[in-house]
Amino acid sequence: MYGELAQIAAVQDGVVSAADIERAGLSRSQLRWLTGCGRVEKVAPRVFRILGTQDTHRQRLRIGLLSLGERSWISYQAAALLHRLDRSTPDAVEFTIIRGTGPSRAPFRLHTTSFLAPTDVVTVDGLRVMSATRTVIDLAHSRSSRWRVEAAIDSAVRLGLSHPTVIATRLETLRESGRWGCRLIDRLLPDSGGHSPLERAFLRVVRHAGLDRPRTQVVHRDVDQRHVARVDFEFAGQSLVVEVTGRLGHVSDAERARDAQRRNELQDLGFTVIEYTSTQVFEGSDWVVRDLRRRLS
Repeated sequence: MYGELAQIAAVQDGVVSAADIERAGLSRSQLRWLTGCGRVEKVAPRVFRILGTQDTHRQRLRIGLLSLGERSWISYQAAALLHRLDRSTPDAVEFTIIRGTGPSRAPFRLHTTSFLAPTDVVTVDGLRVMSATRTVIDLAHSRSSRWRVEAAIDSAVRLGLSHPTVIATRLETLRESGRWGCRLIDRLLPDSGGHSPLERAFLRVVRHAGLDRPRTQVVHRDVDQRHVARVDFEFAGQSLVVEVTGRLGHVSDAERARDAQRRNELQDLGFTVIEYTSTQVFEGSDWVVRDLRRRLS
């Protein structure tokens, strides 16, 4: 019986629930004996850890899910970490349950919600988690800083876990609840869609100048459908590609050669390719706007 319990624990990060113990056929007296001799230890309500398993962040997340039951999800900072969103908090352990269905107190950070859609929940590495879209909204709701929410939006888009339109649509369904943080996301979404703070800054420059928003992260292929390049920005109908580069840029000979080939192939496809540096975008945005207006006219 203990062997069966150990097998269950092996696929649950070293922990088992009270229901698992029942399914393994262990009686209460047997469980007390296993606990007394140190082969298992209680680590949360209705959850036990098998002797010799390592205390890890993933195990703590599993403990919370087992303790709270099937209607619980990893959320907020912990969900952001699992989704690998930028600027995530290391070792965060947070959960959300349906309001009125769980304990009033728990040995981990706990949130409740009455507004849960099927698209709000996903599975990541075998763990129940709030979706990246819902996590972005939750981070704003928890009064995370502007920079934290901004990084979450941009990285969720970059990783293909969400899209500005998807975030905006889900936000509208939650707005009527008076949810704090909606206005912050409203301010951040217009400049989202890039893959970095520099790309976000360029989009902000374009928006403030009243120019048409460019398409972001556009993939171009040649006539044989061979991948040529993914460009930062493309102005529709203008055959104008804009790339933005940080202070470090590509400095090796091999990197510069690849950049030159990429630029040449884009020009072969009929595009004009221009580049703005981070210094120009952040410190010389007026010049960037004048240069863009001239080229777009």
